[in-house]
Amino acid sequence: MKDDKPNEIRDHADLQNFIDRQAVISLLIQYATALDSKNWALLEQCFLPDAVADYGEEVGRHEGYPAIEKTVRYFLEGLDSSQHLLGNYVVKIEGDRATTTCYLHAQHYLEQTEGGDTYTVGGTYEDEIIRTGDGWKIKHRKLIATWVEGNPDLVDAARERMG
Repeated sequence: MKDDKPNEIRDHADLQNFIDRQAVISLLIQYATALDSKNWALLEQCFLPDAVADYGEEVGRHEGYPAIEKTVRYFLEGLDSSQHLLGNYVVKIEGDRATTTCYLHAQHYLEQTEGGDTYTVGGTYEDEIIRTGDGWKIKHRKLIATWVEGNPDLVDAARERMG
């Protein structure tokens, strides 16, 4: 008899895959939450110490967690707020490794900025993620920006605000 319930968990392996998938998605959400709350300790928990983040041509490739945090702080600390929304998660688990893609909609806000108060980036994150004794961690993150809207000078204004 053909199984008419393709989304049903059938055995322990299916259950473990479901648990792992949810843990990986939680990690991606934790990253966005850390950025928007400027919680650098929370952000550090998302990455392996030797992780690589490639944020595209304009921001560059950064190796090792300290370089990643320095870059993120450089772009976000002077903002009034940001909101990184994620969705359309695709997660492939292979043992202790996972590859993911998800959509990104990142709004950056700085009140009373000449040229406009917002700068928005839409795109995709592609990740390589590793299971560790402390849970899943990002080994490699790549941002592919597919569109931008608003005031690109807002980021410079935010940096100037920080000195």
